[in-house]
Amino acid sequence: MTGQRLVRTAISRRPLLVGTAGLASGGFAGCLADTGEAEVAEPIALTGGRTCDVCGMTIEDHYGPAGQIFYADGKPEMREGPSYFDSVAELLDYRDRRDARGRTARATFVTDYSRVDYELTERDGSRRISTHADAAAFADATDCYYVVDSGVRGAMGDEYLPFSDYEEATAFVDDHAGTVRQWHHLVE
Repeated sequence: MTGQRLVRTAISRRPLLVGTAGLASGGFAGCLADTGEAEVAEPIALTGGRTCDVCGMTIEDHYGPAGQIFYADGKPEMREGPSYFDSVAELLDYRDRRDARGRTARATFVTDYSRVDYELTERDGSRRISTHADAAAFADATDCYYVVDSGVRGAMGDEYLPFSDYEEATAFVDDHAGTVRQWHHLVE
């Protein structure tokens, strides 16, 4: 009888051990979620009729750099995924307003003019830069250098033009005017 009892005890321990391990790993995962650990954000394509969350314009139909912000809570107010923008200026304004409400951006991406073959076009007496809204055109906004005050316009007027390569940003300034700034200069 003792042998049978040991067998029963061994069988009943296995579910107990499996259940305890499951609870422990679930509890550990819950701890990670509570510390703000989040899935790594990757830029998405802002094509297919996606519209700017500030002005409502179709992003790929307008000139200039586009952008997207992923928030720590995982979504903008109206959908899952990032917030979308047809200009860096609107992205910065949106971010400032959300920061004031206590929202935390966990990743911000902008069109990287070092990654794409951009075009400058004269239209209505002003220079405009092409838009690039495919996922591969985006870079981490905090790693870019921004040409400001160049007179080159995007969707919403004078624009901040992001380049991941500092030499390309300074070459743009040499050819078209402006100054080069870093991300922290724009968000201060």
